[in-house]
Amino acid sequence: MDTSVKISIITPTYNSAKTVRDTLNSVLAQNYTNLEHIIVDGKSTDDTLAIVNEYKEKAPYEVRIVSEKDNGIYDAMNKGIGLATGELVGIINSDDWYEPDAIEKTLRTYQHQKYEIVYGMIRIYQDEKISEIQFYSHEFMLQHMICHPSCFVTKATYEDLGTFDLKYRSSSDYDWMLKRYSEGKTTFSTNYDMIANMRAGGMSGSNLGYRETLKLQLEYHQIPKSYFWFYTIKSHIGDIVRKIHSVRF
Repeated sequence: MDTSVKISIITPTYNSAKTVRDTLNSVLAQNYTNLEHIIVDGKSTDDTLAIVNEYKEKAPYEVRIVSEKDNGIYDAMNKGIGLATGELVGIINSDDWYEPDAIEKTLRTYQHQKYEIVYGMIRIYQDEKISEIQFYSHEFMLQHMICHPSCFVTKATYEDLGTFDLKYRSSSDYDWMLKRYSEGKTTFSTNYDMIANMRAGGMSGSNLGYRETLKLQLEYHQIPKSYFWFYTIKSHIGDIVRKIHSVRF
């Protein structure tokens, strides 16, 4: 394997002390060291930065830490992408973690034909138990949001085609991927290996995230309007029912 390819890993953090150590240790466990790890922190008030600085002392590669207020997770990702100097960029959140050979397996696929986007398999955990294993065929990708911990993109692709749109609170990565796919200008490759693990939850798993996803699927002609309106109204009704049940008399 050619070890001349530099990898940039980006991790957005905010008050992530409970989980970020797993993320950092998973990068530390990689058997590939031509990498940089860019940690973009949103001014955490817990022990996140202490854990990150402890990790920086141990890492046999460059660790860059930015800690400042941001406008959400996609703003943090965009900052990290802007700082990245690697040929290939991976983004892993502070509650997710890589498989020990994730980078090596990704590079094996990438170096075969210099694909611009390489994505692999991912385990989804719910309450510390595996709830789902996702594998991305091109058809699956059009209908579902790709979990970015298992996805690597060339820095040149971000430079040529732009980063994440901050108007979306939970689905900007899905918007970015659908845009790239629909334009037909980007080469995609599936890596048939397990790459990462992800804890379910957060904004993308909420009804707001679901409605953003529906809007994007309609915009990119992946679903009919009747489907969009039925499931959008259904999700709003679900919100109302939950609010009613949460009221204590």
